[in-house]
Amino acid sequence: MPAIAVIGAGQCDAQTATRAEEVGRRLAQAGAMVVCGGLGGVMEATCRGAKSAGGFTLGILPGTNRADANRWVDLVIPSGLGEARNILVVRSAQAVIAVGGEFGTLSEIAFALKLGIPVIGLDTWQLGRMGRIESVVQEARSPAEAVEWALGRLSSAGKPG
Repeated sequence: MPAIAVIGAGQCDAQTATRAEEVGRRLAQAGAMVVCGGLGGVMEATCRGAKSAGGFTLGILPGTNRADANRWVDLVIPSGLGEARNILVVRSAQAVIAVGGEFGTLSEIAFALKLGIPVIGLDTWQLGRMGRIESVVQEARSPAEAVEWALGRLSSAGKPG
């Protein structure tokens, strides 16, 4: 089963939540497991979408209390690592889809890029160097395109399993 991390802010607007929910639903329909930080906002919307399509969700929490996970997380891992858990979210996935996001999302994008894990963005961070935008985050125009690209990049991130 392919594992795709969906990352984004713990609080988000309705449009971002709708897009994240569609990403989760489409990942589940494609047979992928959703990996996330297990809390609210983008993470909750993605898990809700995945569960609506019968998918499996993994939430790696920053704290130690399992009850902090959103209700759509199937497997809760209470890491106790705070924001350092971001590396575990990314390391658990074969590709990453960033939906919106704040600085925590930015750190996950950086970890993924450092590890050679493909990053697909939906209205998320773009990175620049020396005054130029680097094309290291592939910006999708829709949730469908983001999921298609993430699943299509699995061969460069290793075989599912």
